[in-house]
Amino acid sequence: MKLLIRQGRLIDPVAGIGGVMDILVDDSGYVEVIGSNLADQAAQVIDARGLVVCAGLVDMHVHLREPGFEYKETIATGAQAAARGGFTSVACMPNTAPVIDTPEQVQLILEKAQAACGVHVWPIGAVTVGQHGQALTDFAALKEAGAVALSDDGVPVQNANLVRDGLILAARHGLTLLSHCEDAEMVKNYAVNEGRISRQLRLPGRPAIAEELMVARDAMLAEETGGALHICHISTARSVALVRRYKKKGVPITCETCPQYFTFTEEEVLRQGSLARVNPPLRTQKDVDAIVAGLKDGTIDAIATDHAPHAAEEKARPLTDAPSGMVGLETSLALSLTQLYHTGVLTLSDLIGKMTINPACILRVNRGRLSIGAHADILIFDPDEEWVIDPDQFVSKGRNTPFGGRTVKGRVKYTIVDGEIVYQERKDG
Repeated sequence: MKLLIRQGRLIDPVAGIGGVMDILVDDSGYVEVIGSNLADQAAQVIDARGLVVCAGLVDMHVHLREPGFEYKETIATGAQAAARGGFTSVACMPNTAPVIDTPEQVQLILEKAQAACGVHVWPIGAVTVGQHGQALTDFAALKEAGAVALSDDGVPVQNANLVRDGLILAARHGLTLLSHCEDAEMVKNYAVNEGRISRQLRLPGRPAIAEELMVARDAMLAEETGGALHICHISTARSVALVRRYKKKGVPITCETCPQYFTFTEEEVLRQGSLARVNPPLRTQKDVDAIVAGLKDGTIDAIATDHAPHAAEEKARPLTDAPSGMVGLETSLALSLTQLYHTGVLTLSDLIGKMTINPACILRVNRGRLSIGAHADILIFDPDEEWVIDPDQFVSKGRNTPFGGRTVKGRVKYTIVDGEIVYQERKDG
């Protein structure tokens, strides 16, 4: 069925187009016309007056937990959470059980995604077999099966020679390598940033240098090999400076951050304990300021969620025993609007670009744009509506967020995938 979106405020970071416009989606799921005063008697009409219309969001870093940890999340529940948060595409990390390190596992993800709520799920294949850091996977076979990128996220590859070989091979197959940058010997399984808070709690900490050394190593390897490198969840001031430096040299390096890293400091651990435990950890105000500056000047290309659901009883453990991670698919847009757009750090176009076309380009998927002839993956939202984050209302299985009770501005009204409405806000909220 055709769809006509009327009188919405179009934001298009790709073409730089803006203004109040109508959008007609054909019955094949593509954008047919963008203009004014459009009419089509056969189309379902959405009144978007007062709302922003843009490409559907693309999250390049989520953990959907299936297969192996379905008690935390499934592809179906994760896709529902994505739709509620305005995401039309998500890329899932391979640290499942079994690991997504074979074509068969990639196909399994794609098959389960077919039965989900319509959101595109793009599998990310493992860099090394079993994520053991010993031998590279079959990159060609993973790509042919449908993997859009490669990562050992959660288990950083410690062997520099293996990363070097991986970058060379990934470049040969047109894939980006996504790197979780932490030196394993330095961070072990420590719960908090090394610094004032770790000393106050009398706990060993994860030092910033553990991330920065690996960012420097991988950036140098990307420069030497020419392979496309993406730094996951960047969190320190020096890491941002390193990426900025290598970008200026023309190295094919990109990076992402997450709302927690431009919102919270390490002190949140004192207030919320294990709910504020993430990898890499929350850092200092100096680091938060550098993340914001990196977003503003374009050093940081994308905003991802690192959506990491856990069971309530797991997160209820003491800080040192609880697993790391927080959910984010249903809150990321609102938190980003609240912290970055409504404070004047980013324009709405720049913010949307970091959540649509930029991650799509890094993953090399044909999404993240809203233009004539493009797939009709569309988000409609109110950038000014205030609401209070209530984890009990999440559709994700995960409730583990330190943002519960926080008042934010920006609410999703419709999420549309290939011309089909996959989420519509209920009148009762």
